Amino acid sequence: QVQLVESGGGLVHAGGSLRLSCVASGRTFSSYAMGWFRQAPRKERELSSSISSNGARTRDADSVKGRFTLSRDNAKNTVYLQLNSLKPEDTAVYYCAARPIGTSDYHYWGQGTEVTVSS
Repeated sequence: QVQLVESGGGLVHAGGSLRLSCVASGRTFSSYAMGWFRQAPRKERELSSSISSNGARTRDADSVKGRFTLSRDNAKNTVYLQLNSLKPEDTAVYYCAARPIGTSDYHYWGQGTEVTVSS
């Protein structure tokens, strides 16, 4: 069982930056790939960025490529999502999720942190 707690959301002007954090409970954090999903109002949830269990590989959606950076510190059981050059269309609730190695589904989810970008 893994519990995930996100923080770092808030209100920012377009062009600004935020850093989201997700802290995981448990002693097997390095056994999970991690992802950040987002859900904008009246839209489906989408995968924004993901990172492998050892942090060696990351993948980003085209919509955030070059602006968002995902990293992890396994010693601190934490993943970070750096959001730069924010746009109003980045406004969403951002969710952290954990996917066990060898599986294709994210099994554990945080409660979400809200990001609002004003124009």
